[in-house]
Amino acid sequence: MAIHKTQRGKPLQRPPSRSSILIILTATVGCIAVFYIASSFSSTKGFFYSITETSIQSSNARNHRDSEKYLYWGNRIDCPGKHCESCEGLGHQESSLRCALEEAMYLQRTLVMPSRMCINPIHNKKGILHQSNDASSEERWAASSCAMDSLYDLDLISGTVPVILDNSKEWHRVLLTSMKLGSRGIANVQGVSREDLGSKSSYSNILLINRTASHLSWFMECKDRNNRNAILLSYSFLPSMASKKLRNAAEKIKVLLGDYDAIHVRRGDKLKTRKDRFGVVRSLHPHLDRDTRPEFISCRIAKWVPPGRTLFIASNERTPGFFAPLASRYKLAYASNYSSILDPVVENNYQLFMVERVIMTGARTFIKTFKVDDNDLSLTDDPKKNTKAWQIPVYTLDIREC
Repeated sequence: MAIHKTQRGKPLQRPPSRSSILIILTATVGCIAVFYIASSFSSTKGFFYSITETSIQSSNARNHRDSEKYLYWGNRIDCPGKHCESCEGLGHQESSLRCALEEAMYLQRTLVMPSRMCINPIHNKKGILHQSNDASSEERWAASSCAMDSLYDLDLISGTVPVILDNSKEWHRVLLTSMKLGSRGIANVQGVSREDLGSKSSYSNILLINRTASHLSWFMECKDRNNRNAILLSYSFLPSMASKKLRNAAEKIKVLLGDYDAIHVRRGDKLKTRKDRFGVVRSLHPHLDRDTRPEFISCRIAKWVPPGRTLFIASNERTPGFFAPLASRYKLAYASNYSSILDPVVENNYQLFMVERVIMTGARTFIKTFKVDDNDLSLTDDPKKNTKAWQIPVYTLDIREC
């Protein structure tokens, strides 16, 4: 076969055919894929698919692949514990959730949050708790709970502590990965301190730490709250993390309120009394009933809220017109005045209270029922924490105190 030569005397190569190019490309892609899979199994990080810088910026700070390790406390807040079936109110569960978030923050891990939060029937009157005697425990749980992301903005929380939900694709991916990693995949811990989890090398390289929380309540893991250095998240953290739709509703109401003050009056669930062996009525909060009645509220807040101001009231008091006497001094406003804004977005009282909290924190002067921080203004001087000291209720007030 004749060979055509160039002027330099070198043979002229035939251009590759289209089929040859396709074969080469296929082989190249295959090699890259094999290399990627092999490299992914060589380290924990490889189990999470890569994300480009552009997609990271567009994910609104929800890229948890940067955090290679995870922390799991269970699929229900305060479980295991004595509140697994009945569950507690929003504030109680938030104390437990904040405790778990603080541990994840301390360990620099992503917290796997429960996808639903239990709603205590006494804290809800929106009619979602229709339980049947024939329903399974899981069906009753679904009926008496709400989606976690209907309460909180997970993107917003992740700006401080990375979180994912336990019904997410990423969580299932983590579980599969933990099984493949063997001894480096998961560590089931119980009774191990946060400090030990952070300092001991036997835990530092584990992909997933599965903590068995206190048999009482999650927040028992953070019971030493007197140590200010141990507090990584303030009480105001979760209230400020309300879901976007709840924040938007609150902002609309704040615009309508204009310049306003606010009080939170907690009565119903705190006015617990019992009789001692002599038949004398006693209470854990001896001044609370008195201090949260309108005539005493007016006396207490007079030095903080001038007459004529708009006063937004959030309360679990269910007696109609209970706060009406305050109208002689203030322009009263309640969440119920804005049903056209709230009804489309609020499905339960937990969501309603989260809206109210956003509104209250936007007030010029905000007065709580109990003092939480030293700088708080409060309606009563009774301690919020249960002192277990049952005392005789006090209903009198020295006029000089006003």
